[in-house]
Amino acid sequence: MRQAGRSLPEYRALREKYSMLEMCTTPELAVQATMQPVDRLGVDAAILFSDIVVPLLAMGVDLDITPGIGPVIADPIRTVDMVDALQPLDPDAGVPFVLDAIRILVGELQVPLIGFAGAPFTLASYLIEGGPSRTFARTKSLMFGEPETWNKLMDRLSESILAYLRAQVGAGAQAIQVFDSWVGALAPAEYLTYVAPSVERIFSGLEDLAVPRIHFGVGTGELLGLMGSVGADVVGVDWRIPLTVARERVGANYALQGNLDPAICLAPWHVIEEHASEVLREGGGRGHIFNLGHGVLPETDPDVLARLVALVHEFRS
Repeated sequence: MRQAGRSLPEYRALREKYSMLEMCTTPELAVQATMQPVDRLGVDAAILFSDIVVPLLAMGVDLDITPGIGPVIADPIRTVDMVDALQPLDPDAGVPFVLDAIRILVGELQVPLIGFAGAPFTLASYLIEGGPSRTFARTKSLMFGEPETWNKLMDRLSESILAYLRAQVGAGAQAIQVFDSWVGALAPAEYLTYVAPSVERIFSGLEDLAVPRIHFGVGTGELLGLMGSVGADVVGVDWRIPLTVARERVGANYALQGNLDPAICLAPWHVIEEHASEVLREGGGRGHIFNLGHGVLPETDPDVLARLVALVHEFRS
């Protein structure tokens, strides 16, 4: 249940003292934030505490993570020269704090650790828009209007993301997840032309490491089959379609992850139990990782999340 820490008082206590970037770039703080929901909720795996824009710092991007807004880019990309100025990522030199945090966590955790990165399209959208967007107008304008510049940007990002993920596995991560949070803004034909080649390069570049590869996006119901075909082992599903439909679209060769609506966790327990049990019945037995369909809402009661984990464990047993 990614971002589960946001609902924990012990996490909020950390955030009162440190900025998001301070926590991401300080191994001891990242370790604490990673461990908190694992210790509190009893989940079956941990996901590294970080942010998808962290590797952009090492690529020479001036950015900040602003509370209530998200990543903000000081100089959004507008020209091919700005793409050329992006430095290829050297994980050991550029993000040693991430690798140090992974090494510490692998020594302390009793469950597997999932590493992660943002996908090229989602990172490109931040770089071009300058921050979060609802329309992705500038991103699509560059994608459609300057395909050579777009392809150069996607090549640079996919190369760096692949190096970043390989370094995470080398440091001890036992699975990886690629978040393409905003790719649901595209139609299937657009995904195939402008996005799929770069993501396929990442997943194929991880194949020799023999770790599970998870691919997740938001609002991607129409893209699920394509998101599996680019090389993932597991396809994440948000809450907008049933897992039975997702299974038909993805095919039998992939596991699914998801997909309880995070807002359900704010309802009375009998409602949560009913909806979670439906997700378990739809996904169980054919390669399914129970999860929420997106991040935990900050106002969620941690005790409810722990009870939900216990429900999943009871179903599994």
